[in-house]
Amino acid sequence: MKIVVLGLSITSSWGNGHATTYRGLLRELGRSGHDILFLERNQPWYAHNRDLPRPDFCDVQIYRSLTELKRRFPGDVSRADCVIIGSYVPDGAAIGEWVIEHARGVTAFYDIDTPVTLASLARRRVEYISRELIPKFALYLSFTGGPTLDRIERIYGGRRARALYCSVDADMYFPEDCPKNWTLGYLGTFSADRQPTLQKLLSDVAEQLPNDSFVVAGSQYPRSIRWPHNLARITHLEPSAHRVFYNAQRFTLNITRAEMIRAGYSPSVRLFEAAACATPIITDQWPGLAEFFLPGREILTARTTTDVIRFLRELPESEARAIGRRARGRVLAEHTAAHRAAELEEAIESVRQEESFVSNHSAELEEVAR
Repeated sequence: MKIVVLGLSITSSWGNGHATTYRGLLRELGRSGHDILFLERNQPWYAHNRDLPRPDFCDVQIYRSLTELKRRFPGDVSRADCVIIGSYVPDGAAIGEWVIEHARGVTAFYDIDTPVTLASLARRRVEYISRELIPKFALYLSFTGGPTLDRIERIYGGRRARALYCSVDADMYFPEDCPKNWTLGYLGTFSADRQPTLQKLLSDVAEQLPNDSFVVAGSQYPRSIRWPHNLARITHLEPSAHRVFYNAQRFTLNITRAEMIRAGYSPSVRLFEAAACATPIITDQWPGLAEFFLPGREILTARTTTDVIRFLRELPESEARAIGRRARGRVLAEHTAAHRAAELEEAIESVRQEESFVSNHSAELEEVAR
């Protein structure tokens, strides 16, 4: 198939979790022989921090405005077997209307921020999607599953809401025998709604365990935050360094954004990356977690500072390693980028078959309806 993707950014992972998802998914689609064009809006923040300017698995074209996009790429959109627009694309709602008008293949909206999107739609119009546009897409692909999928169809008129969770590139993430530099670490861009939990489950833990070493990696943290003396800060880690980072921790921490907790069924890409490295994960709790990892067997859940300290101090090392191994097995069986690419192919093909059936039997269907 010829697939066109309009996404936030694939060339820069700086403060941009979308890049990791796009890279893994499109790499696997490319391996399956699909012809992929990724269209990215030129943004100063990403332009100055491009860690993958020219992927070898897809063609990337940078455009500078909505006008330029419409001028340069109408043919690519009309000829594509599938056109996918991601969340947070600048002028995304206007681009979506343009795509719906010109595309002849399957159209899809890929929401990598589903709970945030729906919460924003409930309050106001969103730049990258609109209530009126959602029913026009053949597919609504969502990072969040569970009851949210029914909500998208029932309340917002989505024609086919399907979960397309994040994933991990199994070729890039695996266990390594290396020194454990940190007792506990966290990887994630600053988010105001995550910060209280990070304080409770990591910074406060570090304060109470002054002889242990801790680490937080991620960009955009305010300078006003006061970190414990035994907690190291890494401003940014390129995806190529994530594996080494996870393998250098005894345990790693996962923290979920408030909207994702309320919606449930919203696993972070960091969960799958850490698990693929067999690093034992301590996470906050949210509905649907057990659909991805079994608490107590494949992942550890914590509510308080005391919970985390108990895991770090009392859990036998052999059991911690076993939890990590079981989580890795679960990821390799269900949550790799290859799995997601196959799920996307299946979703696209299902739409094509359904629309072909309707087209070929429209006269009969109209007669039945009468």
